[in-house]
Amino acid sequence: LYFAYLSMNAFLAFIYNVWILNLVLVSTAGLLGYYYFNRKRKPQITLISPSEKYKLRLVDKEIISHDTRRFRFALPSPEHVLGLPVGKHVYLSARIDGNLTVRPYTPVSSDDDKGFVDLVVKIYFKNVHPKFPEGGKMSQYLESLRIGDVIDFRGPGGLLEYKGQGQFAIQADKKTPAETKTVRTLGLIAGGTGITPMLQLIRDIIKNPSDTTTCSMLFANQTEKDILLKDDLEEIQARHPDRFKLWFTVDRAPADWEYSQGFINAEMIQEHLPPPSDDSMILMCGPPPMIQFACNPNLDKLGYRQSQRFVY
Repeated sequence: LYFAYLSMNAFLAFIYNVWILNLVLVSTAGLLGYYYFNRKRKPQITLISPSEKYKLRLVDKEIISHDTRRFRFALPSPEHVLGLPVGKHVYLSARIDGNLTVRPYTPVSSDDDKGFVDLVVKIYFKNVHPKFPEGGKMSQYLESLRIGDVIDFRGPGGLLEYKGQGQFAIQADKKTPAETKTVRTLGLIAGGTGITPMLQLIRDIIKNPSDTTTCSMLFANQTEKDILLKDDLEEIQARHPDRFKLWFTVDRAPADWEYSQGFINAEMIQEHLPPPSDDSMILMCGPPPMIQFACNPNLDKLGYRQSQRFVY
């Protein structure tokens, strides 16, 4: 009887251990399955079709300066991302004074942010610039929006997409298939509000420690007060001085200004941007006169080929 008792206890212990083992295996499999499912599950995309318009609601407006605002629009759900590849932009459209007005904007948020999209916009008010007495139609319309108002978003748009690790997909036009170009160094020339696509790109490169692409930026503005997102740019440079270098030029400089003054010229490009080579590229975004009369002629003078530059 004693041995039978021991055998029964051993048998029950064996059954118990098998039960515990199965429970652990099932639990582990469940956890692994949950992790795999969530890792593989694609986020919900807002911009499903580039030809469709999506109404997004304004949920916050922040005053950055006297003429600059940060607008936050809610996506369809807290789990949605915008679905905008790096290098691309969105189009905002609205009927203003009875006419359809469409303008491109590059968000300062990214697809790492769920539930919202942020735009930093300079407001071009009426009767401020003598050449543009009516100001900017879309920027003033955005300024007039109240919390809860909606506006149409469409996208992605644009001819350039950053794939990571220095690799770009670039189209000559909308109908042409994209060609791949891989670079090691980037020179970025921005003017005014042309900073937003540059910041989008810089942030994407910097957030990936394995992306060894280096960036140098030349940022032109009329005055120091006009420099959009200056604090953001200087913070990136302070944290990653080996990966991002920043230089400013302004038309009208204060007495204690430590950067360049005047229009972009060959000396600025030569001193602050990478030289022309097969593994470097110059990206430009800014007012057409800046590109036409300041950037391209000086890039020509310094030997940059057309294949080594891109204008947003």
